[in-house]
Amino acid sequence: MALPPNMKEDCKVILFDGVCKLCNFWSQFIIKNDRKMIFMLASVQSLEGQQILKHFNMPTDHFDTMLYVEGDQSFEKSDAFLKIVNQLDLPWKLLNIFRFLPGWFRNWLYDRIALNRYALFGKYDQCLLPTPDHAKRYLRNGD
Repeated sequence: MALPPNMKEDCKVILFDGVCKLCNFWSQFIIKNDRKMIFMLASVQSLEGQQILKHFNMPTDHFDTMLYVEGDQSFEKSDAFLKIVNQLDLPWKLLNIFRFLPGWFRNWLYDRIALNRYALFGKYDQCLLPTPDHAKRYLRNGD
């Protein structure tokens, strides 16, 4: 399969819902804890996010899952979460222990949170812009 738009072969991108407060907390968590700068971020509402969603034939008008893209592969739900935390330093890497739970159960838990995230955590009226010191962590068209 070909690489998604705006991505290089070794690029690792986390797509998140830019208006979701929980998702924005997650992106800030990644920026803070990804000391090796492994991951790039893109909101699903951005041009880059929309192009990647289309590449993987995912919906572009509603967002029920975080998408993690590594090269030409995509991962969603609990698989995405576990692939990401496994690449972070300790103690976050230890969350990978949940990989031993059955996938259907992990995804059921993930879905309960994802489908209720606006009610539980809130929603912004529009996507937040990255602060200037974090802007380099976001995937940009042509990067």
